[in-house]
Amino acid sequence: MEPEPTLRAWNPAVPGVSEVLHAHFPRHAYPLHTHDTWTLLVVDTGAVRFDLERHEHAALASRVTLLPPYVPHDGRSVAAGGFRKRVAYLEADTLDVRRIGRAVDHPGWDDPALRSEVHLLHEAMRHPGDEFEAESRLALVTTRLTAHLERLPDRPVRSDPRLAARLRDLLDGHVAEGISLAEAATLLDAHPTHLVRAFRREVGIPPHRYLTGRRLDRARRMLLAGGRPAEVAVEVGFHDQAHLTRHFKRMLGVTPGAYAASA
Repeated sequence: MEPEPTLRAWNPAVPGVSEVLHAHFPRHAYPLHTHDTWTLLVVDTGAVRFDLERHEHAALASRVTLLPPYVPHDGRSVAAGGFRKRVAYLEADTLDVRRIGRAVDHPGWDDPALRSEVHLLHEAMRHPGDEFEAESRLALVTTRLTAHLERLPDRPVRSDPRLAARLRDLLDGHVAEGISLAEAATLLDAHPTHLVRAFRREVGIPPHRYLTGRRLDRARRMLLAGGRPAEVAVEVGFHDQAHLTRHFKRMLGVTPGAYAASA
């Protein structure tokens, strides 16, 4: 019996990303088609061969592949075992559409730093409640994609301690209710990518991780005071108890319930 494909698709609550697809296709081949989005693709196992404007290319596990909107392409597995892929469909205005020609000529790059950021973007988009992290990751990804599309070298991050301090104060004032990266950038009159990179340079961690740390600080105090994990999770700003538990275990190695019981 021919193996069936497995996939998960969803619409994340992340501005700029219209759809996410994680799939394993043992034998499927895509016919020629187009999207009205940028197709940001990473292959986890196997390889995909595709034609773009009558030129053949390959999407490999080491590469980040970017297919432009409105340009026909197909896709088929190179090996008999098929392929596993993760795709983020980026809205057309997320990147400069004037660079579509450049993407047609060169639809992918061997860039380990970009590959890592795309992976972390997908990890953030998998979990409800991590939208602030996903926004930050997307800003870094699109900046690096733009540099490739425009053949620009990496720009050094200039120190901006005052901006980092203002963002820290803003995050401290929105621990429970949270704030989007776009809102923070507007309030601080700064580009989202510059905001993320300046904060990470000055504080040592990205802003989403700082905000998570502040929420965990509050959660720990409330748990030790007798709070129930499900109620504590919502009160300090996590999506639900599972969201709290995932971050709590990552930080402290134990569940919120075990931490409370140790008091």
